[in-house]
Amino acid sequence: MTGYILRRTLQSLIVLLMVTMVMFVLFHLLPGNPAKAELGPKAQPATIAAFDKLEGLDRPVWDQFWLYLDHLAHGNLGFSYVQNASVALLFAQRFPKTVLLLGLATVVAIAIAIPLGVMQAVRRNKAEDYFFTGASFVFYSFPTFWLGIILIEIFAISFHLLPPFAPSGDSVTQILAHGRGLVLPVMTLALISIASYSRYMRSSMIDSLAQDYIRTAKAKGVSQRAILLRHALRNSLIPMATLVGLSVPGVLSGAVITESVFNYPGVGLLFVQAAQSDDFPILLGLTLVAAVGVILGNLLADIAYAVLDPRIRY
Repeated sequence: MTGYILRRTLQSLIVLLMVTMVMFVLFHLLPGNPAKAELGPKAQPATIAAFDKLEGLDRPVWDQFWLYLDHLAHGNLGFSYVQNASVALLFAQRFPKTVLLLGLATVVAIAIAIPLGVMQAVRRNKAEDYFFTGASFVFYSFPTFWLGIILIEIFAISFHLLPPFAPSGDSVTQILAHGRGLVLPVMTLALISIASYSRYMRSSMIDSLAQDYIRTAKAKGVSQRAILLRHALRNSLIPMATLVGLSVPGVLSGAVITESVFNYPGVGLLFVQAAQSDDFPILLGLTLVAAVGVILGNLLADIAYAVLDPRIRY
């Protein structure tokens, strides 16, 4: 197990280095001038030249890249002149709030999708299976922003049950103090994930229930509950572990949109504001952090695979 984890970790670090290189080059190919974006469109050429020299933007791209890697190695993600703060500080302020939103949405989605998929597999081709299959297709086809707007219309405007905007605050504690405001953002992210997870869980459970060891357990007189929980469920969770890890990019992109719709003060809203103001240090820093999250999600999925099925490590 230890060797397997070390190999996958090394591969992840190599992938992260390549992703960082590609992102750095792509950001430098974008139209516009970072100096003008930071100093304003009326900045004088002498001021722009001084800014480029200070930030190392007058050097060749590869020199800039190695300088950027050196900064990353020292925990420096750059400085935002628009926000007048370091990217690391802005990220540290916003990241716990995004983790709260994504964590709640993921926990809710998994807690609902797994038993829902098991129920659909057990009640295959019955009325409830058809109903939840249709509902899954509907929610899965919804764009995130459209689903958020519909939920606001129904629960906030029409029935006045929940606030139409997310809670704001400087800390997670302050946000949790107004928990009702989190319901709609969490519901927006969770419903789309439930639609995806439940479909995969249903298919995986159907495959497991058709295996020979399930028929053997039934022939021995094992109860239906024990067959589902002790025999079929664990093997059915193996594809789910991969799905949850691979869904990290989709969840992160959904969080960017959801935070914008509900004005939630997380990393996603910071990214949108940076894109509107051409704040390149924030865009590059947050994109790199998102890449780390995606790679880490895949790494955790691989480790979960090895835990659930020991044969994987070989």
